[in-house]
Amino acid sequence: MNELQVHVSGMAHGGDALARHEGKVIFVPYALPGEEVVVELAEERASYSRARLVEVLSPSPDRVEPRCRHYGTCGGCQWQHISYERQSALKEEVLRSQLKRIAHLPNVPVRHTLAASDPWCYRNHVQLHLDDEGRMGFMGTDGSSVVPITECHIMHTLLWDVFAGLEIDFPELERVSLRAGIATGQQLVVLESAGSQAPAIEVDVPVSCVLSLGDGTPVTYVGNGYVTEKIGSRSLRVSATSFFQANTSQTERLVRTVEEYLDPQGHECLLDLYCGVGTLGLALADRVAEVIGVESNEAAMEDADFNAEGMTNVTLLEGSVEQVLPSIEQSIDLVILDPPRQGASKRCLDALGTLSAPRVIYVSCDPATLARDVGRLGQSGYQLVEVQPVDMFPQTYHVEAVALLQLGSS
Repeated sequence: MNELQVHVSGMAHGGDALARHEGKVIFVPYALPGEEVVVELAEERASYSRARLVEVLSPSPDRVEPRCRHYGTCGGCQWQHISYERQSALKEEVLRSQLKRIAHLPNVPVRHTLAASDPWCYRNHVQLHLDDEGRMGFMGTDGSSVVPITECHIMHTLLWDVFAGLEIDFPELERVSLRAGIATGQQLVVLESAGSQAPAIEVDVPVSCVLSLGDGTPVTYVGNGYVTEKIGSRSLRVSATSFFQANTSQTERLVRTVEEYLDPQGHECLLDLYCGVGTLGLALADRVAEVIGVESNEAAMEDADFNAEGMTNVTLLEGSVEQVLPSIEQSIDLVILDPPRQGASKRCLDALGTLSAPRVIYVSCDPATLARDVGRLGQSGYQLVEVQPVDMFPQTYHVEAVALLQLGSS
């Protein structure tokens, strides 16, 4: 075996620890900064290597015993071996590192992470895969196999109750998604099929069921095709195929952070890009003169329209951000930019730059694409003022961040 003893110096974006040997970077899963470890090289490239952790010679004081028996083979969590306080600090460090390395911004203030009050049992939405025997689980750490699960400590109890009582006889089943409205107690099962036949299903708790056909068409055949969630005092309908943040309690803190950074005065026009079901923009509708929401997902747009009922100052535009932005003629004062993990396209950012809104709030779920897009917005005169990390995904390396950009800010 090609084993090495190395010192772990930091944490990389993606969740692996960083070590070096003879000047070459080595990525080591399940290690911690400050530890002396023995690793076995598993993959060697010209500029880096990947290794398997063999032994921890000097454990970090932040190392803890993982709670889940599947940890290390299941790909759902990467950081259960790290104390939660240290997880929060590492997410700040990774965010700073990406802004420095990619956006060349070493001195931007990054606030302390808004940590979750309970870092367990928080997920209101999970997607499960099936192994060759039809057992449900998560994708493994190898990225190709399915790990059947008998416990999960990040799944909310409303989801676990459904999972534990679910029996499905459905040969064409490909994936199962479970959703819950944490504040309402509503539960939803979404079955993704390659075919067009409805399965037989038994479950011991009252839930709604939706079948997503091979072409993506959702068909509701038990109960409702959505759950209702509450964020603060506002109720939001979230359909089976609509995006919604996976951590309800932390979403409330995310909304408050966006509101703090926008600081609306009542007269502004707010543009909400990738608005989804309206989680962010609708929360601010009573604090601005007008909200314009843009969303390409048809189901999410229908949800947003439902959620905006009675709001006379809200306009919703269905279509891709790239297509819709050039058609906006209003003077825009405030922008919320909440793209998917791959970030915003250059075409989107260039079009946004031509609007010259004084303030942009970028809500990101990936530090690397945030840093890339902040750099591109800088070419249109925007400067990054401050970033607030919000921990939506405890026990994982994922970090949400709310970034404040101002046009021509000093």
